[in-house]
Amino acid sequence: MSITPFPAINLALQIPFRETPAMPDAPILDLKEDILRLKKERNAVILAHNYQIGPIQDLADYVGDSLGLAYKAQKTDADVICFCGVHFMAETAKILNPNKTIILPDKDAGCSLEQACPTDKLEAFLNENKEKNYYVIAYINCSAGVKALCDVICTSGNAPHIVNQAPANRPILFVPDANLGQWVIEQTGRQMDLWQGSCYVHVEFTRESIQEIKDEYPDAVVVAHPECAQAVRLLADEVCSTEKMIKFCKEAESQNIIIVTESGMLHRMQKEVPEKNLIPGPTDHCACADCRYMKMNTLEKLHACLENLNPQVELPEDVRAGAEVSLVRMLEQSK
Repeated sequence: MSITPFPAINLALQIPFRETPAMPDAPILDLKEDILRLKKERNAVILAHNYQIGPIQDLADYVGDSLGLAYKAQKTDADVICFCGVHFMAETAKILNPNKTIILPDKDAGCSLEQACPTDKLEAFLNENKEKNYYVIAYINCSAGVKALCDVICTSGNAPHIVNQAPANRPILFVPDANLGQWVIEQTGRQMDLWQGSCYVHVEFTRESIQEIKDEYPDAVVVAHPECAQAVRLLADEVCSTEKMIKFCKEAESQNIIIVTESGMLHRMQKEVPEKNLIPGPTDHCACADCRYMKMNTLEKLHACLENLNPQVELPEDVRAGAEVSLVRMLEQSK
């Protein structure tokens, strides 16, 4: 079937020209300035993990690892804690501050380690193995429900210290990160049963990918996070938490340092150790290692959560109180 075209119409002859009235310049929201305004109005503090995007780190009142953030959350006088990290971190702030408003930019920012150890599965395992009388140590990367089932919490920065204080007459169950747990066994000599969880970002680093970058920079030293697999840790000159990586980089004699952890850490390192050449450790897939959960938080979401005080973190009081016991025990044992 053929289609007969419409005759051409000269719109310039049909419609008289009318000049569009000038519109006032649309106000351009300066997100950074407005975030700081809202923070002041809400009497809020912004806490950001080392893996957050650079612009959020730059606006935060404190940037650090899980242990440092837990201390800051415990001691703050702010009415509102805006936690720029993943959900379990905001839960940690709520556990320690039940009467404060805890908000986070994206409620769906999760964690593969948290997902690897559901509360109901851990509870069932402990019930099935009551006769073992496990002393349960949980890496902080877990839910409030899991924390409530544990004897004490640890971070990558204090895990060997916490394990060394565990009762000698009880077997240890370490959850949820098997790689971190194996590293702690190597550091302490204390045998533990390990829950088989892992950080999906850190297991992307392989012996081959790190050896390749070492070959490219033969004079470089390597610092790796203990969530990495053992094969990667064996190639590292230092294995430590993100906070301790800063100190290592400042003191390292080598100018070239290969950083084997999530990519967000490079932003802070480049600010605090600008004189060193910091080389991101590659994975087998790319020259970066981004956590999709950490990168869910944006300046726009940060602004929205401060403006609306939402999403908020709420916990059942029995869960919060149970988790507080193991968290406070960690903070006390870490002093």
